[in-house]
Amino acid sequence: MDKKPDNPIWAMSSAFDQLPLHALIATAEKIGVQGIDLCVFRRDGTRSDHTATHLEYEGFSPDDAARVLDQFNASGLRLSLGAFENLIGGDPAERIRNQNHLLKLIRMAYLLGGDANDVKVGTFVGYNHELGNQENGFQKNLDEYRRVFTPIIRYAEDLGVTVLYENCPMEGWRSAAYTSTYNNLPGVLAARKLMYALIPSRAHGEIYDPSHDVWQHTDPVEVIAQSDMSRIHRIHVKATRNLKTTARTDWGGMYPMQSVDAGLAAAAGVSIPANAWNRHHYEAMLPGFGGSDDLDWRAFVSQLTEKGFTGPYEIENEARNSKDTGNQGAIIQGFRAAVGFLSPMLWELDATGGYTHGGVKPLLRPNARDIPVRTVDQL
Repeated sequence: MDKKPDNPIWAMSSAFDQLPLHALIATAEKIGVQGIDLCVFRRDGTRSDHTATHLEYEGFSPDDAARVLDQFNASGLRLSLGAFENLIGGDPAERIRNQNHLLKLIRMAYLLGGDANDVKVGTFVGYNHELGNQENGFQKNLDEYRRVFTPIIRYAEDLGVTVLYENCPMEGWRSAAYTSTYNNLPGVLAARKLMYALIPSRAHGEIYDPSHDVWQHTDPVEVIAQSDMSRIHRIHVKATRNLKTTARTDWGGMYPMQSVDAGLAAAAGVSIPANAWNRHHYEAMLPGFGGSDDLDWRAFVSQLTEKGFTGPYEIENEARNSKDTGNQGAIIQGFRAAVGFLSPMLWELDATGGYTHGGVKPLLRPNARDIPVRTVDQL
């Protein structure tokens, strides 16, 4: 029998936005995960969906880092950081604030041990629609990405920290009155390959979330087969069930639903979006919780194992029947179900304890000198 890969399973903290850090850690222990991807969003940011701030990012010091490392070691957990915003488009003042916040997180990750402790920094890239609406708009977004991120990735590399992009297209990030739902540059594999060619540094990679490709009618198993595995450091565990609705027949599976006059739509018997996120005929789920989804998870995990992936599988709970209920019990049930779903594929069978993870290595105390907070104009 083939040996199981023993990947750790983590929880992303966005589902527990109402919990302080100590309660979050206690909940993670209860769920049975081996780590937490801590959301550290700007408190004055413009996003209101699936955000949380579980570390104080202003004035974060080496002493703060030591306390966090001790707290996680005492619970047998590991950690990463992340905040997911538009860094190359949108309001010009907001994008600078988002860039500066990313630099704060990179500094925090450095103080927490960076790559030596596998403390990565997750982010979006975003998209600049003023450029995108022009001829060759996608290339212009790639060029803007290179301009903005080249000094950011150099800064991260100098500090021994890796920045990770999530592949969500952020399909509901703009009003449904806009035609396109492509709002985050690394939303397709081709873009990520081009981004690494533009900035060849090893100090950036990705958090791959298969659920976003499922509704784009792309097989995540094939995406992994064609990916550079040295770039994939995290896997998001989130499922998608593609819905067979009249709206899918009305608008097809290739294009998003479009917003038209409501009276005209009613007269014609045509479906229109109920909100900006209701445009691609799918339901966000957790694997193994409340029904089947449209990914062959065994084939997906097997492909990752075959290609040597050893990193965490991070449960990102945005499920309608779990996180969206607002019910803490249902949220925890969803996480537990996902852990139970994954564990036979990842962990060895213990003689008495069932499928059990092999154990977590403690986080090291880094010998990191304090450094000042930097802003993008100083890079």
